[in-house]
Amino acid sequence: MRADGDAPQGEQPEPAADAHAAPGLEEAWRALREDGRSGLKAATDVAKALRILIVADISLARSAFGRTLAFTAVAIAFGASSWLLLMAALIAAMQAAGLSWTVALLIAALLSVAVTAGAGYAAMRYFEHTRLQATRRQFARLGFGELADFMPDADSHQSSAEAAQRVAEATAGEPVKKGLGIDVTKP
Repeated sequence: MRADGDAPQGEQPEPAADAHAAPGLEEAWRALREDGRSGLKAATDVAKALRILIVADISLARSAFGRTLAFTAVAIAFGASSWLLLMAALIAAMQAAGLSWTVALLIAALLSVAVTAGAGYAAMRYFEHTRLQATRRQFARLGFGELADFMPDADSHQSSAEAAQRVAEATAGEPVKKGLGIDVTKP
């Protein structure tokens, strides 16, 4: 109001005074650019985390594959050489103790089977690490792969490992079938 009591003609309130005023075009573009950068940074962080997971899983698989090969070699070496060495030792012991050829062969064969079975079991146990289980569960959460139907969504707080365990318990160890009756490899 002016001193004479009349309302001012054509005067506009200042933009800073109106708290509810819409942002200007430049400010809207700035906010959009900042939101875009934030979204890109989040996507980059997710990509880095997924890359780290894949690299770690492949590293574990590579290590497990090497150990699998090593234990397989041990199983083969012991399967072949222990039979030969024990046979020679048992033949010598048989001669000294008066044992028969049959008993000597049986003892050598049992020892060879035990060592071969132990090394074979260890090889199969380490071979499980070559299946990239953690990576497959995370890709399933993102909707990729054959496990996508069994895993929680990416925005869920539910654990993928727990979901995989529930699937295993629900199927009682039998493989889940997909599409044409093909087994889904467990996570």
